[in-house]
Amino acid sequence: MTGYLNILLRLAIWFLLTANLSVTNIIIGVAIALLLPHNDKTQEKLKDWLRALWQSIMAFPIAYKEALEIIFTPHDEEVIVMERVPARRTPGLIFLDIFIITFTPKTIVVKYHEDGWYEVHRIQRRKKP
Repeated sequence: MTGYLNILLRLAIWFLLTANLSVTNIIIGVAIALLLPHNDKTQEKLKDWLRALWQSIMAFPIAYKEALEIIFTPHDEEVIVMERVPARRTPGLIFLDIFIITFTPKTIVVKYHEDGWYEVHRIQRRKKP
């Protein structure tokens, strides 16, 4: 089941990159999604995929909320924080995590560390002393 989700994720990325839904582009996208190497040895769980997809859906209202906060209240402090990567993350799930973090206006992933950390740049309101 999760193999199909990996193929759908690759197709979605292909369509986002090309912005073309012609029959030829769909055939090329399916061929690329199937020909790209994949790792059958990793244990992906459907629960992890569903959680990541739910977070992707919830990123949209959060992004609008944060955009309004930036417009109406100044965010003049920048910090770099380290966030732990959840356990058992495959490259597809790591991509979705980075997408979710970067999609919201207040945060962006600066670097992914192989030892299990995301380096995240975040803007926030300055705390009053």
